[in-house]
Amino acid sequence: MQLTDKTGSWARPLQLLKENRKLLKDDFLSGLTVALALIPESIAFAFVAGVSPILSLQTAVIIGFVAAVFSGRPGMISSSTAAISVVIASLVATHGLEYLFATVVLMGIIQISIGLLKLGKYARIIPYPVMLGFLNGLSILIFLSQWDLFKINQVTTINGSEVVQNTWLPGPQLALMLGFVAFTMLVIHFFPKLTKAVPSSLVAIIIMTIIAVVLGRFGIHLQNVQDFAGMEISGGLPRFHIPMVPLTFETLQIIFPYALIGGLVGLSEAVLTLQVIDEMTNTRGRTNKEIIAQGTANLVNGFFGGMGGDAMIGQSIINIKSGGRSRISGLVAASSLMLFIMFGSAFINAIPLAGLVGVMFMVVVSTFKWESLRYKGKVPAQDILVILIVSVITIFADLATAVIVGVIVSALIFAWEKGKVIYANVEQTDETEKTYKINGTIFFGSVLNFKDIFDVESDPQSVVLDLKYAKVSDYSAVEAISSLTKRYEEAGKRFTVIRLSEDCRRMFYNADAFTAVTIEEAENEAIQYPYV
Repeated sequence: MQLTDKTGSWARPLQLLKENRKLLKDDFLSGLTVALALIPESIAFAFVAGVSPILSLQTAVIIGFVAAVFSGRPGMISSSTAAISVVIASLVATHGLEYLFATVVLMGIIQISIGLLKLGKYARIIPYPVMLGFLNGLSILIFLSQWDLFKINQVTTINGSEVVQNTWLPGPQLALMLGFVAFTMLVIHFFPKLTKAVPSSLVAIIIMTIIAVVLGRFGIHLQNVQDFAGMEISGGLPRFHIPMVPLTFETLQIIFPYALIGGLVGLSEAVLTLQVIDEMTNTRGRTNKEIIAQGTANLVNGFFGGMGGDAMIGQSIINIKSGGRSRISGLVAASSLMLFIMFGSAFINAIPLAGLVGVMFMVVVSTFKWESLRYKGKVPAQDILVILIVSVITIFADLATAVIVGVIVSALIFAWEKGKVIYANVEQTDETEKTYKINGTIFFGSVLNFKDIFDVESDPQSVVLDLKYAKVSDYSAVEAISSLTKRYEEAGKRFTVIRLSEDCRRMFYNADAFTAVTIEEAENEAIQYPYV
């Protein structure tokens, strides 16, 4: 939805504002709600990626603002996300932030290129079982990554040398943190039953922060964001920064795999989010434009010292359900978040880690598709296999590889199943002629079953292949028919193909390597391919 002037002119701004007052109000309030909800999640994603919380928050601002400006799906919210955090975590740990910034720039370039080449339409062919496996694997990754927050670095002396060891919290502290994690999750779950006017995750974080401050007065300290980051979190406007990395082929070798994986993962989530919003609003977004918007946002983000991001399914749903329909809601969300960073840093620093872990565990609960655990016996076994394959690869490899493998496996399974649906109605008018009327699609997956239909040795002298109700879809089918022709010729029998569709005729004409097939064009007229 866009702001419009019913008179067709922009000359009367006051009238325009009056006519679109409700739209502006809904977009403003929904954007503000999203901004509040983004704070705890953005901080939690920073811990997953191993970067400063302020870096993740500033990333959310830039990604959200730029993506909203160029978006092909108004109402979509973009930010730093768990999926990108998981992808870049190992890069940050091994090569540092400057390589991360360069990776985000390259990721943006890759995404823009995909959009300009109009390849977004192919993202819509991702099967639903692949999406389920992707979401399930992602949720498991997020769940596993949170347990690092239950550990602390302890300095011990071994053989006279000080060694830093990452160990679990002491028993009482671990039990206390687990208890508050559970309490946070309960607040997030039950608060919406009272009201949905305020995001439940934000309410849980506020309550946990108050509890942490009160307990601190009594000498009970809960590890908070400032403790974990090792510094005070205070932010300002993001600053332009060129990644300080060597411009060499070795650098490209390091960052390209992460950029490609991150780019594909980001676009997968963006397309999935776009499809969800399309269904919710009964409208249709522009996939390639949204891909370019995501790429532009990451490109800009990389030059402002960001960790990269993409569309957020959860926050986009919150925005739509809160009334956000235009890009204004996304702009308000990003701008409001920037104000929170600049003037609310004291609150951010005091947030206890138990609250953030609780928020992320609820993200895991909402992301995991629990209904998939009940699919056994209710959906085809091959779909369950695809879900499992994608989930496992997501956990042990990466998200992009999982999606690609899932699509390939789904395509192969489809080809196998489709290949079995081919049969023939056989008619024999006399002892000298026999007709095979094929039903189904002849392609690489069905050629073996197609060949098994014929009995070359027992057939009469004249055999007719009737393809009126069949489809010759690829050159594997052309080769199979040509092979049959040669077998019948070697047996001293005549093999003729009749009633092909025009596109099938053209395929035989283009396959000039196959010269043995005789196609009967009309009564008493036969043409041997290829044409001369």
